[in-house]
Parts: sequence; C-alpha cells; structure tokens
Amino acid sequence: MRQSLIPAFILLLPLAEIAGFVVVGKAIGIWATLGLVILSVLVGAVLLRAQGLSILRRMSLASRDGGVPGRDLVHGVMVVIAAFLLLVPGFITDILGLLLFIPGVRDLAWKYLSRRIIVMTSSPAFNRSRGAPPEKSNGSGPVVDLHADDFRRGPNPNSPWSDPKRLKD
Repeated sequence: MRQSLIPAFILLLPLAEIAGFVVVGKAIGIWATLGLVILSVLVGAVLLRAQGLSILRRMSLASRDGGVPGRDLVHGVMVVIAAFLLLVPGFITDILGLLLFIPGVRDLAWKYLSRRIIVMTSSPAFNRSRGAPPEKSNGSGPVVDLHADDFRRGPNPNSPWSDPKRLKD
C-alpha cells in the first residue's frame, strides 16, 4: 500500500464500518447485529490464545534447533494484528481479522513479506546446531579461577607475580 493511501484508508474505514452496521442492522436487526459484534470479540480472544500459544511453541522449537524463527515471528505478529482487528467493532475489520487467522492466508502474506524482511540475529544460540557447545568468548586470554583470598587490597609479597624482575620476562 502506498504511503499516500494510508491516511485515506484510516479516514474512510470508520465510515465504511458505520455503513456496514447500518446495512447489517437493517437486514438482521439491532440485537442480532450487537450479538455478532460481541461474538467476534469472543472468537478473536479464543483464536488468539489457541493460535498464539501454537506459534510460541513453534518459535521455541525453531530457536532450540538452531534455526531462525523468522516465519513464525511474522506469523505471531499477524495473529496479534488479526486479534486486534476482531476486537475492533466492525464487520470489515472482522473479515480482515478472520482472514489473517487462516494459516494459508498468513503463508501468502509471508511469501510476499519474506522478500522485503531481513531477519538478523545477534545471539550465538541461532548460529549453532542442537547439542553443540556454545562458542567461546573472544576474550584476550585464558580464564583464571581465583580463590576469595586472592582478592586482597595491596600486593602480596609471596606472589610470584609481584616480583618486578619476573614481570619483565
């Protein structure tokens, strides 16, 4: 959608929703229309919980196996948007929300979006296979494990590291 069409869409959507309420209200009555609006909110909450938990599980499995959960992350965002659209009163937003809850529609949207999205990782957890040890840090030297007595203030005359002749070697 072009940037210049977004403000027009935002301004015209409430008018289209009001027109939809009038048309549906005349066709089935006011109480049935209100019932449909309340039903869409309940369906949105139930679908968000069911599909949201499923997507979180798939993201966890993908990241645990060393993959990048980009597809599942975008699907999760689409499920949240779909739930939000179902929570907003109106039949047009309900139709769009229900369409986004269908996995096939989300897959089509992912095919369109995947060419435009780059998933970057900064965690070494995504760069290793399952069961492999984590990568070592890029520290400047080996790790030295010290005892609590080694943390004293002032130099220790018995330490081999306190000899200035040895330090120059």
